Amino acid sequence: MQLDHATIVTADLDTARRFFVDVAGLEDGARPPFSVDGYWLYANGRAVIHLIDATVPAHVGRTAPRIDHIAFRLESAAEWQALLQRLRATQTPYQQAEVPQMGPQEAQMQVFVALAPGVVVEFVTAVQRAARV
Repeated sequence: MQLDHATIVTADLDTARRFFVDVAGLEDGARPPFSVDGYWLYANGRAVIHLIDATVPAHVGRTAPRIDHIAFRLESAAEWQALLQRLRATQTPYQQAEVPQMGPQEAQMQVFVALAPGVVVEFVTAVQRAARV
């Protein structure tokens, strides 16, 4: 089993799209003609992020299920460095963390970006591929 896609409902489609295309490196792609606006963003030929226009205003005090964050694994040092360069070039705020080695799992480097209230995007790679930011 593998993650197919994550859907983010947002009132600011263009800002979310710019982040995922300009910073995360995804590509705009084909999307069925749904009755609500949105984008499908692709990685390696697969639509992995679905952005949907928030057509219903939020209700104060309304509890709803949410996804804490979505994570993208970057496998090469070149991918990691390109991501860091895009974050800097777009002046996108982020936080960095390191997950220590645990048993056979190698140490990991993480970068977290708060895309919008309640939506966090994580990028992760092995420490050996990452340079300190």
